[in-house]
Amino acid sequence: MKLEELEQFYKGKRVLVTGHTGFKGTWLCRILTLAGAEVTGYALAAPTNPSIFEKTGLEMTMDSVIGDIRDREQLKKVFDRVRPEIVFHLAAQPIVRDSYKEPVYTYETNVMGTVNVLECIRQTGSVKSFLNVTTDKVYENKEWEYGYRETDPLDGYDPYSNSKSCSELVTHSYKKSFFQGGRCAVSTCRAGNVIGGGDYANDRIIPDCIRAAEARTDIIVRNPYSTRPYQHVMEPLAVYLEIAMRQWEDRKYEGYYNVGPDDCDCVTTGELTDLFCDAWGNMKWVNIHDGGPHEASFLKLDCSRIKAVFGWRPRLHVKEAVELTVEWTKAVAAGESPLAVTDRQIRQFFE
Repeated sequence: MKLEELEQFYKGKRVLVTGHTGFKGTWLCRILTLAGAEVTGYALAAPTNPSIFEKTGLEMTMDSVIGDIRDREQLKKVFDRVRPEIVFHLAAQPIVRDSYKEPVYTYETNVMGTVNVLECIRQTGSVKSFLNVTTDKVYENKEWEYGYRETDPLDGYDPYSNSKSCSELVTHSYKKSFFQGGRCAVSTCRAGNVIGGGDYANDRIIPDCIRAAEARTDIIVRNPYSTRPYQHVMEPLAVYLEIAMRQWEDRKYEGYYNVGPDDCDCVTTGELTDLFCDAWGNMKWVNIHDGGPHEASFLKLDCSRIKAVFGWRPRLHVKEAVELTVEWTKAVAAGESPLAVTDRQIRQFFE
């Protein structure tokens, strides 16, 4: 799908994005803005310092509301004011290791936050299309070699993964209980690990690599043999935009979709770090396991369903995704406008 096709559908549409101040939310809101949508965001203040949301100055280019997804009353006021037609739900506590430190907050945000969004949609007749963004970690992970399919059991292990499994189940229940009449199309997307310029999160390998590069120290890798489905952030965002559009036009496209790279791009953390070192230049990493909490060692997705339904294929290999991330980071460090770099990469991707 090209940016011109997105413009044909999204131009003038009222779109609400929860979690807009985060890494994925910022990239999604910018794509929507470039496509001509009237974008409103609802989220806590940017979760990292620095943050891509603040660096790009996106609060000046869209309707940005700072609020807690757990506060249904405030969220409902935003729905009443904006009367959104399309809702993308990205707000979450997204870090596995943080979920062990703050399990209650993680469940409140990821489960009751989803309930609050769906309840506002139920009470707002303008919403025609809803997409809940979850994670590849929603599945009961048996460390199997094959990719998990949408029909496999949901049962994430750690509080983050489990809370996103619950978010899926909440969405399924609301869909069957309240949205069968045709008023609002509902889907969920289970995406793999995303990388890209402007991710400053803790406990993520590429941001850790960038911090080490800027500090001119070795990269510390705690689980170099863990396999994950890494992809550039724009890969799943393009899919989210297409699903929300297609299901608006025809509810046969509603469903539950995996979004991840091809098998050749499901690499270990060590291999991903090697790619970063090659792209950045003059870097190396060391294996230092810190004895942290349980995390799955092998995880990949079977994306055959979304390929069959939408004819979708990943546009970038993981090597290219890493190179784009390094390009964004070095360009901003050299003084180029973060918004200009972001816009350039978006336009290049959607060519």
